[in-house]
Amino acid sequence: MTSANSSETAALRKDLAAFAAEHRRTFDDAERRGEFPLDLYREMGRRGWVGSVTPREFGGSGGGVWEYCVIAEEVGRLGIVSPQTAIQGELWLLDWGTDEQKAELLPGLANGDIVFSESISEPGVGSALRSVTSTAVCDGDVWVINGRKTHVNLGAESSLTVVYAVADEGLTAFLVPMDTPGVTTRGTDPIGLRLIPTADVDFDDVRVPSSAVLGSPGQGLKTFLSTFNTSRLGNASELIGLARRGFIEAVDYAGAREVGNNVVTDFQGLQWELTDCYQAISAAIRFRDEAAAVIASGEDPSFATSLAKSAAIDAAELTGKVMFGLVGGHGLYNDQPYWRTLADIKVLRTAGGSREVLRNFIAKQILRSDDLGGLR
Repeated sequence: MTSANSSETAALRKDLAAFAAEHRRTFDDAERRGEFPLDLYREMGRRGWVGSVTPREFGGSGGGVWEYCVIAEEVGRLGIVSPQTAIQGELWLLDWGTDEQKAELLPGLANGDIVFSESISEPGVGSALRSVTSTAVCDGDVWVINGRKTHVNLGAESSLTVVYAVADEGLTAFLVPMDTPGVTTRGTDPIGLRLIPTADVDFDDVRVPSSAVLGSPGQGLKTFLSTFNTSRLGNASELIGLARRGFIEAVDYAGAREVGNNVVTDFQGLQWELTDCYQAISAAIRFRDEAAAVIASGEDPSFATSLAKSAAIDAAELTGKVMFGLVGGHGLYNDQPYWRTLADIKVLRTAGGSREVLRNFIAKQILRSDDLGGLR
């Protein structure tokens, strides 16, 4: 697949929509309960949607950044379980894993049999990797890990996690099976993305072999950043899907809601707001596609993916605001879809870089360039 608008893309979107429609009730029930729909996740794996970036030799579908973006966008639009965390794990293994790690783990990640999580954020630290307090001490051929992680998507449901901890050599990534003695989890209750629930995860004298290191000791920051731009683009794509979902939901309702001799969408002020939403969503799609092309070319994508995520946040938040204005009091109930859309947007606003962090980075890059980011 070479773009987000190819015939392969259209077929992929159609297949995802049919899958969502077939299992709509199951997804909605799981979302209300805040439960991970494991069986449907594994079915998505069998269809190649969880292993979209993994080569066929390792059990994936052999796709690339375009497939990843389309799947993430449709996950947001259709309200189905996201393979984002698994894809992040696959990218890490492809970039940093040993031959043995790839052979052992990639097929299970790609087909959904291995549920993956990322144990990165810490209480009071967030995702500031230079401030991580979790520790890893080398004891012969074994590493002993101690620390507490929070905001771990699928922390309680996963069978494998990547843990970032500080060793003598510096920040280091470890692949830790969740059934390792000393690993405990406590489920938490997020407002959004409830199909991939969060948990706090504790590591109390967790002992793993030296083969559990991802990359080399001290390379944790490089390990994380190597795939961060691609995963940020997945977050941007999911936000675009949520913006599309909110736009469609609002227009469908407001276009049929009668007010006197008119319907809501007959009023000029509301038409202007819809125009603003449409423009913002279209701009976010363009930024996303440009960033995907940069990643596919092998160039440094950090500036492009930051613009894409920032634009996607703007589009989704504007659409969420307008959506509630259009549906009025109808949007104030938990049995309606509007709050779910808005809550998912609020959660994804932070994942992959908050708007504030992204704006700081974008501004610095513009000011450091001789041509003011191409505008001179």
